Amino acid sequence: MGTGDGANIPWVEKYRPQNLSDLISHKEIINTIQRFIQEDRLPHLLFYGPPGTGKTSTILACARQLYSPKEFNSMVLELNASDDRGIDVVRGAILNFASTRTIFKSGFKLVILDEADAMTNDAQNALRRVVEKFTENTRFCFICNYLSKIIPALQSRCTRFRFGPLGLDQMLPRVQHVIEQENVKVTEDGMQALVTLAKGDMRKALNILQSTSMGFEEVSEENVYQCVGHPLRSDIENIVNWMLNEDFTAAYNNIQQLKTVKGLALQDILTEVHSYVHRIDFPQNVRIHLLIKMADVEHRLAAGTSEKIQLGSLISAFQIARDMVVAAS
Repeated sequence: MGTGDGANIPWVEKYRPQNLSDLISHKEIINTIQRFIQEDRLPHLLFYGPPGTGKTSTILACARQLYSPKEFNSMVLELNASDDRGIDVVRGAILNFASTRTIFKSGFKLVILDEADAMTNDAQNALRRVVEKFTENTRFCFICNYLSKIIPALQSRCTRFRFGPLGLDQMLPRVQHVIEQENVKVTEDGMQALVTLAKGDMRKALNILQSTSMGFEEVSEENVYQCVGHPLRSDIENIVNWMLNEDFTAAYNNIQQLKTVKGLALQDILTEVHSYVHRIDFPQNVRIHLLIKMADVEHRLAAGTSEKIQLGSLISAFQIARDMVVAAS
């Protein structure tokens, strides 16, 4: 694949945007932050949204714009969920970093707390005063997936930005750029499968692209689905077809065999069948019956029950649905 420098670096890191102009999404957020930096009025920030949408990349790009490489280590404190960020660290390392003034450099230091929703409430409460007390020479940036897990007291001290999942039009050019740089053979349906499976998560798209390109000569739809162990659309059509048209034993054996051969999880099959059911023109009461039954099966699967028994339950629901359709006609 890629040769020369950084050949062994995962593509997610190799192609991580280095400055604000490289970022492909959330233009309004980036323009607002650019203005904050230009006017030297950066507030405390809170970035939230699903994974792989550019939250960490955005704040690191800001930090690179604010500080030269030599200053970076002394001016930026980055703590991730993997670091200890309990109440002792807040009162120790973070407090020490925030309270020491910069003698030769005007401006402020930056504390980046990634995965802030993993911090305990006690640690978050200890931070409230630190954030307020050292605003003069330190700015905080909290990054999290779930806003509701950040205490309201911290939320109100920050300017909040929501990073939504990326749209196809935003992801495609970036994925295309990586494909060209790495000389990967990608088919049109392979590209579509990549962005469909990624569901707006850029990191996921690049990881799937890299693993598929290493496992197969060509990144096609079938290879992508096979690489991530996700059922193909044709498989789902077959499964639904068997459940509605075969007798119970034949449907059960066919699906069980397909699961074994392709290594599919019932959970994945269920998710795909769910969206497929919405596309079939069932009578209203039949669709409602199926959706309720599938929700029950998913709930039981989440509780760790036997896949074989739940598969039987899923097929039963479809066979009853078939009888309901016949009875109604």
